[in-house]
Amino acid sequence: MTLPAVDPTNLFDVKGKVAVITGATGAFGQVAAVTLGRAGCKLVLAGGNGQELERLAAEFVTENIEAITVTRRPETEAAAEAIIQAGVEAFGGVDILVVGSGMNDVSLIPEMSHERFGKVMSANVDGSWLMAQAAGRQMLKQGRGGKIVLVSSARGKLGHPAGYSAYCASKSAVDGITRALGCEWGKAGITVNAIAPTVFRSPLTAWMFEDNERANAVRAGFLARVPVGRLGEPEDLAGPLLFLASRASDFHTGHIVYADGGYTAG
Repeated sequence: MTLPAVDPTNLFDVKGKVAVITGATGAFGQVAAVTLGRAGCKLVLAGGNGQELERLAAEFVTENIEAITVTRRPETEAAAEAIIQAGVEAFGGVDILVVGSGMNDVSLIPEMSHERFGKVMSANVDGSWLMAQAAGRQMLKQGRGGKIVLVSSARGKLGHPAGYSAYCASKSAVDGITRALGCEWGKAGITVNAIAPTVFRSPLTAWMFEDNERANAVRAGFLARVPVGRLGEPEDLAGPLLFLASRASDFHTGHIVYADGGYTAG
């Protein structure tokens, strides 16, 4: 019997790769930056808060991680192109894109204006599409493939009873972009996948981890649907991200990876 020619030694190796991360100062963006930076990537950190970006980059310098900042949000085609070109100019190309930028606006639909709905769709859908377009153009030009990781949510698959009509719609659209581009760029060696978390620890969700009557009640109701029986931690997103950013996922494209403790399995 001849064993399969599988060498797992370097499957997750991303050393020297150039990773562009939008929304880099946000909860998921910081997880992505820390994960890929400590794995050996050169980082292009993009976001709207220049001061916070510089603070984050300074922390990476102390760990000997190369990082540049771009104070731009992917709100227009020109802005998305500028973010990608910053990576090209600083490091000679782009290998990985992680779109961590986005927003939510919770409101029951009778009280929500079309303008507010549009802002959520623009941040989550247009931003993902524009960054994928800009990164894809560069990766196709380079001719060596690439990794694009978008951020979806369990709410892209499931509804929510408390004012998530904009957010759910936007994340469903991100899922559609992921599948379409996975098909479009497969033969070019550019994989396009999405991570879909549920609640994980961040400044916005910190209250759910507290020990008080309100948090305990909300948490208990939520965890009744989570098979692993706990809320998510940032580390729970690091593994799927590294998988999708490395050659370990070369045969995976157009997929939505639910980092949700089994929440969407039930």
